[in-house]
Amino acid sequence: MTQEYLGIDLHRRRMLVVRKNSDGELVRAVRLDNDPVALAALVAEAGPEPDVVVEATYGWYWLVDVLRDCGARVHLAHPLGLNWGNRRRKDDLTDASDLVDMLRLGHLPEAWVAPPQVRELRELVRYRAKLVALRSGLKAQVHSVLAKEGVPIPMSDLFGVGGNRLLDQVPLGRPYAVRVESLRDLIGVYDREIGMLTTELQGAFLDHQGYRALQAIPGVGPVLAGVFVAEVGDVTRFPTARHLASWAGLCPRHRESDDKVTRGRITKQGSRLVRWAAVEAAQRLRSDSWLKTDLLRLAARRGKSIAKVAVARKIITLVYYGLRDGHIRCLEEAA
Repeated sequence: MTQEYLGIDLHRRRMLVVRKNSDGELVRAVRLDNDPVALAALVAEAGPEPDVVVEATYGWYWLVDVLRDCGARVHLAHPLGLNWGNRRRKDDLTDASDLVDMLRLGHLPEAWVAPPQVRELRELVRYRAKLVALRSGLKAQVHSVLAKEGVPIPMSDLFGVGGNRLLDQVPLGRPYAVRVESLRDLIGVYDREIGMLTTELQGAFLDHQGYRALQAIPGVGPVLAGVFVAEVGDVTRFPTARHLASWAGLCPRHRESDDKVTRGRITKQGSRLVRWAAVEAAQRLRSDSWLKTDLLRLAARRGKSIAKVAVARKIITLVYYGLRDGHIRCLEEAA
């Protein structure tokens, strides 16, 4: 029996499944509702352990789990490598068919399929990051309202003890006062939910050796360590620390043609959250840290922005060894 391949173009309510044989001949193309039972029956028709390719698009988690339960070998296509925009024609049938052909010919830009446990951790980490971003937006609105009323803010943190005292006493017009009061109430709700998620994450990482090791890195606390553990997942899928840095988008762009080579800014193609965590750690360094010394030295030569990215790259290297080995030897020796 020849090997068969299935390509699935997934949407919110329906999917298109294209089935081809090893010679690339179309066996069947069918549109299904997003029904696990109907999908399992269709996969069974393709024989034992068919290769199935799915694009890493909206809501792919459940689909991958169902396919694996059916005995399929699942491949996740990375959207950045598909280059759909260069085709004359784009429709569901063409998308699914092209996915099958790329898989069959060995040209598929494949992404890592995170196991359910890693996905659950990522869900908590990403939700917390989203709430923090929304809370920052609310705080920015409070600053904006005070600026409209010409209220000076002498403290660095408007939402600390002194800042809250100022907000309690500052005279504002009725519409502005109503808005500030509402925003402060919302910020309080966000504070509560973010605190709940922080506690939940600390419990989830309690027995993780790499999580504890990462907190020895200068600038990395419990929150950033949790981001690295959840987003990186199985670090052994990266052969070296350079591969991890590339995946995080912290490597420079490389363009080469004949004898001309151009290297530019970092690619920023990869995990945005990991990249943010590394740069954030680079900005939280203690003054007595050797990484802080590197940061100041590089900033004097190349500027603050380039220095932060360079130190973030060093932090990612330490993260790699901390997750791989459960400890970071260079930090232990320094201690």
